Amino acid sequence: MSHLTHDNAVAVVTGASRGIGLGIAEKLVAEGARVVITARKPEALAAAVDHLGGPSKALGIAGNAADEAHQDEVVAAARETFGGFDLLVNNTGINPVYGPMLDTELDVARKIMEVNVLSAFSWTRKAVAAGLGSEAHPGSVVNSASIAGLGATGAIGWYAVSKAALIHLTVELAYQLGPAVRVNAVAPAVVKTKFAEALYEGREEKVAAAYPMKRLGVPEDIAGAVSFLLSKEAGWVTGQTLVVDGGVTLGGQL
Repeated sequence: MSHLTHDNAVAVVTGASRGIGLGIAEKLVAEGARVVITARKPEALAAAVDHLGGPSKALGIAGNAADEAHQDEVVAAARETFGGFDLLVNNTGINPVYGPMLDTELDVARKIMEVNVLSAFSWTRKAVAAGLGSEAHPGSVVNSASIAGLGATGAIGWYAVSKAALIHLTVELAYQLGPAVRVNAVAPAVVKTKFAEALYEGREEKVAAAYPMKRLGVPEDIAGAVSFLLSKEAGWVTGQTLVVDGGVTLGGQL
């Protein structure tokens, strides 16, 4: 009898060609799942699929996470290729601007909200319509938020607004989709990925000094938390945001 946490589960992980998303996909595969991963660049996705164990373990589909046609293609592929759809990780996020919020053009702010919030809503909506959370297979969704969504940042304001909205979207969806689908979120602090390089590059030791754990996060830290929230072990947990931050917010710092 298998003891793998996600044995035979089928998961979709968006934004998973590298960084936190790839770490999550790697953890899920190690725990018995088969994954469909998305990202914009086909070459990076192909490399990620190879890293995850090839076509028997993973399928990569390139596209824009906010594009509904791409979402439809991925949801259909999960069912057609692997025979189901049990778990969804909305990991795609963008942060194209730094500095004062009033310097941000409206089109840029709209794009941040579209990709970071509305696409997560759309992915979840389509997943449920495709059978996520059926009576035979209760579903689970995890949204990748951020500690930026918990307070003022001073430098990445629209990203923070989008993550605060994503946290509340998690609450609303959890309230409305139970008991068939659980919806939770993770809120990481700075994790050592290309996406977050601007927040620590060239000064990692100084940044890490503010963390009680005295180090920045790595993708494996977030992957473990996501795996737990997706699992049956978290079967009575929904609508929650698990802060995974090395303790940095304990002193009121974001």
